Amino acid sequence: MTAIWQFMKRNYKVLLLVVALAAALWSFIPFKKTNDPDPEKEAFLIGVLNFVLQNAHYHPAEINDEFSEKVYNNYLKILDGNKRYLLQSDIDGFKKYETLLDDNFKEQRIDFFNETYPIFKNRINEAKTYYRELLAQPMDFTVKESINTDYEKQPWATSKEDLKERWRKQLKLSVLSGIEDKLKLQENDTLGKEPKKSFDEIEKESRETALKSLNEFFEFYEEISRDEWLSVYINTLLQEYDPHTNYLAPDDKQKFDESMTGSMEGIGAQLRKKDQNTEITEVIPGGPAMKQGELENGDIILKVGQGDEEPVDIAGMRLEKVVKMIKGKKGTVVKLTVRKVDGTVKVISITRDEFEIEDTFAKSSIIETAEGKFGIIHLPKFYINFENKENRDAFKDVAKEVEYLKEQKVEGIVMDLRNNGGGSLQTVVDMVGLFIPQGPVVQVKAKSGNNDVLYDRDHNIQWEGPLVVLINNYSASASEIFAAAIQDYNRGLVLGSKHSFGKGTVQNLLDLNRFGNKKIGDLGAMKFTSQKFYRVNGGSTQLKGVESDVVLPDRFLYIDTGERDNENAMPWDKIPKARYATFDFNFAPIIEKSRKRIAANTEFNLLDQSAQWIKEQKDDNTFPLQLEEYLEKSKQLEEKSKKFNVLKDYKNNLAFKSLPHEEAVIKNDTVLLNKRNRWFKSLNNDVYVNEAVNVLKDLKTIN
Repeated sequence: MTAIWQFMKRNYKVLLLVVALAAALWSFIPFKKTNDPDPEKEAFLIGVLNFVLQNAHYHPAEINDEFSEKVYNNYLKILDGNKRYLLQSDIDGFKKYETLLDDNFKEQRIDFFNETYPIFKNRINEAKTYYRELLAQPMDFTVKESINTDYEKQPWATSKEDLKERWRKQLKLSVLSGIEDKLKLQENDTLGKEPKKSFDEIEKESRETALKSLNEFFEFYEEISRDEWLSVYINTLLQEYDPHTNYLAPDDKQKFDESMTGSMEGIGAQLRKKDQNTEITEVIPGGPAMKQGELENGDIILKVGQGDEEPVDIAGMRLEKVVKMIKGKKGTVVKLTVRKVDGTVKVISITRDEFEIEDTFAKSSIIETAEGKFGIIHLPKFYINFENKENRDAFKDVAKEVEYLKEQKVEGIVMDLRNNGGGSLQTVVDMVGLFIPQGPVVQVKAKSGNNDVLYDRDHNIQWEGPLVVLINNYSASASEIFAAAIQDYNRGLVLGSKHSFGKGTVQNLLDLNRFGNKKIGDLGAMKFTSQKFYRVNGGSTQLKGVESDVVLPDRFLYIDTGERDNENAMPWDKIPKARYATFDFNFAPIIEKSRKRIAANTEFNLLDQSAQWIKEQKDDNTFPLQLEEYLEKSKQLEEKSKKFNVLKDYKNNLAFKSLPHEEAVIKNDTVLLNKRNRWFKSLNNDVYVNEAVNVLKDLKTIN
């Protein structure tokens, strides 16, 4: 849920200063010799991170004993938050580092990590013996006992016997859940399709299922490299500055770039782990694999070869590693040995190329109602390619979608920014300009205290009609800038969760390789907070987010979510408002009509009750481990939740339809057709979209 955003031109002086100063790092960073694989590189990396943060972060943390204690406790939570691996004796041994991590950070040392890593790996191996031994024997579900899953409040285990007992109870809870599911399936099999099984048979199957799941989990754990664990430790240090400052190892930097541009280099296929195999789940339209024509959904990849090299058997290999082997630079060849659905084995050569991830991009639909046509634009993120401005970006794509909808003579538009985690700052400034005349869109405050106002300078308004912005708790960063600007200009109405995420900070993405040299290897990148942004009315979106004009009940209505849940979040504040002119619309009657509809709506009432029930259940952490008691508690919870099941059956009366230009493409693309049909089905089950359209109908009367 982080958002970015590289607004490099406005921060170039800070970055140039940091780079210039850091050129001297090689002369004053002493490398600490340890037993680690590459201690010089690790020491240098820690030094660079500390140097940049102290000189360029918006509000650098004080590196003191309090900082150290927080890092110490948070890292132990990440390692073993459930307290099922480490012993009190391990913690006693680590205790000496509790107030030393600040000094270690300054001195480019990772002693704490180096000591915890081998101990934790050893404890992981021991845990495998616990669960395998416990799941090898039938469990006694007649004993009256319970488990409390509020692990944070529990002490550390004092012995291996104590640890094994914790595993016993946790496994018992897991197996009980499996038994309940299998008993329900048997009970619902009224036609007798499956033979009835005894309780002992069901119990044994449930243990075997739990064993299989844990084996897969520990296989994944074992494949996490030391470098990956080191990245976790480094990020525990960095996130004491704020929740959105973090280190990106080289592979993570590549994923980040791909997520921002909506494109990647490879073969264009989605994979999943199926038992010990890797299966093709989707051949992406327009990608190299689809153009080559031989790879199909359901194919099992047996081997991966690079060009003319000997292919590598990937059976049992971690999915991320397989993906890394298959991806590669444009123009290179990968050879996949696959087992087809009919059992035949075939070697398929595919030349890698750049392809787009269609689900990343904006899409729109016509909404047909008895009262007229409307449009909805779904935007997953504010994407952009910083290196090539000629490539597609969210602003250009949304502008096209608006034009397509105008051609269909829609009478109102819903901008759906739910779950949109943000993106490019400049892109959102340009996009707001589609709906307002020229004017300020967002204010940015730098580390120096200077304010900068970012303007839309285009006099044209592409869409002047009714506008609704849909948000939820996970609409963050650039999404909040868009919603806030529309709200402050009185241009349209914001509907959705009580408030958006509350991320009001700007991040710069800094390539750390500019501080090193080729000999030291790839250092990755760092995303650090360099600025805060503010609405044109002067208020920050930080922490508070954007409050909806009309609150639509959801499951998080009575639970705090978003930035306010982060311990190190920056505070809310305000600055002087910018100069801007608002639209002269009186939305008060529209808002009141919507609130009355919501109050009278069965689904919204149920959602409100569901939210209250979730709040009540949130702190219930005790579960019985005796069969009858467990089933009884489960039955009571199921009975209470039954009245909310009707929400799954909700269907509005709206008709969703692809735009003409897309219908022409869909005729020859069954994958895209299926995706659109799934989207339309979800929109038909969406009570929030229904109310957004109702509001658009009302807005017609005043626009």
